[in-house]
Amino acid sequence: MKVLVADKLEKSGLDGLKAIGCEVVSQPDLSGDTLVEVVAKTDFDVLIVRSTKVPASVIEAGKLSLIVRAGAGYNTIDVDAASRKGVYVANCPGKNSIAVAELAFGMIIAADRQIPDNVAELRAGHWDKKRFSKARGLYGQTLGLVGMGQIAQEMIPRARAFGMTVIAYSRWMTPVAAAALGIARASNLIDLAKQADVVSLHTALSPETKGMVNEEFLSALKDGSIVVNTSRAEVIDQAALLRHTESGRLRACLDVFEGEPSDATASYEGPLTTAKGVYCTHHIGASTEQAQEAVAAETVRIVAEYKTTGIVPNVVNVSKGEVATHLLVVRHQDRVGVLAHVLGVLKDEGVNVQEMENIVLGGAQAAIAQIGLDKSPSPHGIAAIKTHPWVFDASVLPMKS
Repeated sequence: MKVLVADKLEKSGLDGLKAIGCEVVSQPDLSGDTLVEVVAKTDFDVLIVRSTKVPASVIEAGKLSLIVRAGAGYNTIDVDAASRKGVYVANCPGKNSIAVAELAFGMIIAADRQIPDNVAELRAGHWDKKRFSKARGLYGQTLGLVGMGQIAQEMIPRARAFGMTVIAYSRWMTPVAAAALGIARASNLIDLAKQADVVSLHTALSPETKGMVNEEFLSALKDGSIVVNTSRAEVIDQAALLRHTESGRLRACLDVFEGEPSDATASYEGPLTTAKGVYCTHHIGASTEQAQEAVAAETVRIVAEYKTTGIVPNVVNVSKGEVATHLLVVRHQDRVGVLAHVLGVLKDEGVNVQEMENIVLGGAQAAIAQIGLDKSPSPHGIAAIKTHPWVFDASVLPMKS
């Protein structure tokens, strides 16, 4: 399997890919037309990227079957184009959660105590204890979390350590889930804005979330509130945020920006980077050594699983349960060749696989394959699956509509 790494990946990741038998080409400076050219010239099976954009032109240029985003967000990849060409897209969710939460909380403290301004004034030779002694403090304040993924959940214990109350809004979060996390649940975004002293955004970018933090939301915040964004710039109405920070009513901490450079070093100018009451960092939320090593290990795991079984962990462009009419459940020993046998039987039966998940049980001795099909195999097909010496049992059930 040929793998192109078009971004910086930790040495442990490159070594891990080679250890599982991949032919690895690492060209971390590829982008744009040069990436298209390289993909077109060589039959790479897998493309691994971090911040490099993967437009339709890259996907259509070669014979890729898998694109791995070595990180959580995948808005830099044209997922629709990949889906049209039958290319899997996978990500590494949760592996940088602690790193992003650490930065978000560091920014909250920095904004409350005006730490960047303290540093700048002293470096300029100015002493102003009168000005910088004014801070609200975090103890007893309310942290509002928008989104309740792994990063947001990492914010909860850190907020508790500072004596903060936590309230969250997420479309999936039920009152039971909120109670289990020990936090309050906002009924909607405006409800959260009215209660929070600090708002931290942890949501993916989608048509539903784009511009969700708008004029109405920002106006509902208390005077002096802090808005922290380590997710995606586009979830905030940038013009509205600028108006509220320039007026001095709100403060903001931003790690992400509209039109930010894809290169590690570049020129960048944006109105929010120099706005009053705004503290900015260089989209470094996930950039700790611990996080990057974890992402590298997860990237290797994804490629290894795909290479061995054809199954892609963390796939983001498979519509689960929308087409499959039957579910084939195969209990088997976790050995190479079992799933190939099962898929071979299904091919002979003229049965199409719509989705597949292989759950490896404790100790990696046995596994359960759950395979969504467009129709049921015949009794003869089920019997043929069971003939493999490492298959314990196989059964098929109709899926609920």
